[in-house]
Amino acid sequence: MTTADRRSTRERGKSERTAAWGRRTMVLAALLGMAGVAGLAGALVSKWSPPAAGTPAYGNRTPLSAFLRQEDNVPYDGRFTFVRIRFRPAGTGRCFGGGQRGEPSWQHDYPYAEQHLMEIMSGITYLEPYQGGGNILWTDDEELFRYPLAYVSEPGCWTMGEDEVQGLRDYLLKGGFLIFDDFRGRDWFNFRDQILRVLPDANLVELDASHEIFHSFFDIDQRVLDSTGQGWSWPRYYGVFEDNDPTKRLMMIVNYDNDIGDYWEWSGSGYLPIDLTNDAYKLGVNYILYAMTH
Repeated sequence: MTTADRRSTRERGKSERTAAWGRRTMVLAALLGMAGVAGLAGALVSKWSPPAAGTPAYGNRTPLSAFLRQEDNVPYDGRFTFVRIRFRPAGTGRCFGGGQRGEPSWQHDYPYAEQHLMEIMSGITYLEPYQGGGNILWTDDEELFRYPLAYVSEPGCWTMGEDEVQGLRDYLLKGGFLIFDDFRGRDWFNFRDQILRVLPDANLVELDASHEIFHSFFDIDQRVLDSTGQGWSWPRYYGVFEDNDPTKRLMMIVNYDNDIGDYWEWSGSGYLPIDLTNDAYKLGVNYILYAMTH
C-alpha cells in the first residue's frame, strides 16, 4: 500500500468513525431493519435489550453494581474465562466514579463487552468459553494464574501496590497475556510508568498489520487496525516482547487511542455500524487465540 493509499484509507476510516459516534445517541433503525445483514455482530442485535423497567438506564450515575446481575466470580472449571483486572483508580473524577454509569474506570463496558465477545468466540471457534461474563481479579490474586489472558480497561487511571506489581510480573513471566484498552492522550504516561514498575526494562514496540497476532485467526489488514478509534483519535498498537526480543512471545497488546471494549459492549444495540463492531471483534478473537497458542 502506498503512502497516498494509506492516507486515503485512514481519512475514510476516520470519517466513518466520526459519523458513527455522532449517531451514538440515536438508534439506527434503518440498520436494524436491513434484511440479510451478515457479520460477527449481527447475531447479537436481536439478543440485546436495554435494562428492564425500574433499573437504572445507561447514563445514570447509580453505581454499576446496583444493576448488574453478575457480581461473583465463577469457579475455575477448565473453560476459557475472560478475566478483567481490578485496580484502585488514580485520583478522582473520571478515574473513580467518573464513567458514564458512575463506575470506576476498570469496570468500563462490564459485563456486556465480555459477554458479547464470549458469544462470538463460542460461535466461531472451538474454544467453548464461559459465556456468563467473566471474572474480576486483582493482580496479586493467585487465582489469576489459572487464566491465560486478562484485560485492563482505562490504564491511564491504573495504580498498583507493590504486591500487585510483583503478582503481575510473575503472571507475565510465567506465560500470561494482557490486553490494555480504552485510553488515549496523556493517559499514556501513567500506563507507561506502571508497566515500567512491572517490567523495568520493557521496550514498548509499535506493531503493524504484519505481526502474527493480527493473523492468528482472522487475517487483519491495516484498514481494520485503523477502524476502531473514536473519531478524535488515531488508534495505535504496542506490545512488549519476552526479553525484548521480537522473535519471542508477545506478552501484551496495547490498544492506545482506542476502545475496542466499547464496540463489544454496544455491538448488539444498533448504535454503531456493524462493520466497525465486526472489526473490534476480529481484534478480540485474534488476541485470545494468540494468547492461547503462545
